[in-house]
Amino acid sequence: MAYLLDFLRKTFIESGSGLNILLGLWTTVQISFLSMVLGTLLAVPLCALRMSGRRAFVWPAQGFIALVRGTPVLMLLMVFYYVVFGSVRVNAVVIAITAFSLNVAANVAEIMRTSLLSIPAGQLDAAHALGLTGFKAFRSITLPQASIVGLPVYQGAAVNLIQWTSVVGYISITDLTRAINFISSRTMEPLLMLFVGIALYLAMAYLTYGLFALAGRRRFGISHRYDRRRRA
Repeated sequence: MAYLLDFLRKTFIESGSGLNILLGLWTTVQISFLSMVLGTLLAVPLCALRMSGRRAFVWPAQGFIALVRGTPVLMLLMVFYYVVFGSVRVNAVVIAITAFSLNVAANVAEIMRTSLLSIPAGQLDAAHALGLTGFKAFRSITLPQASIVGLPVYQGAAVNLIQWTSVVGYISITDLTRAINFISSRTMEPLLMLFVGIALYLAMAYLTYGLFALAGRRRFGISHRYDRRRRA
């Protein structure tokens, strides 16, 4: 224990590597947060096109979703870095956010679609019979229930995104993973630094879980007890 504390003190305080970790952590958070927000915004019209029922809209949306979801994130990232933006000078972080946003959009669009389809159509028919317009019925009946269904999956997608960002080092971005690797090679203590990196990624993941749980309780009244009853 004394050796571990001495190693952490020398590595993160005396040598100044703690600042590098914080900068890498900030880059990871920045890419993850912006990609999740932009991807979710893109997913809304993409889901609408996918569910429009018109072939001219459904097929392109379905093809885009299939292509992006079937492509490894690292491959998508490298295509954007070396091909799409290869001839222009664009910040690598912007390229990473662009690539991850498209990946999030494709996955979240499917989460939205399956969540909406899980709501019985008879509920909308009953709402229309009571005089509610299509938009009011969707906002008051379909959307809250679909949100309860889709929120746990959406939460998982957010945590997966944080993990996926660990590949941005391939396009010369110093994120948390790359900062950990740099310090490992300098200190010659790769095992200890790997555990530090795992602890930080776990902290981000469980912070995300906590934020989603808090948002679910406040907005939809979701609790673990209610969720268990609902599944039963």
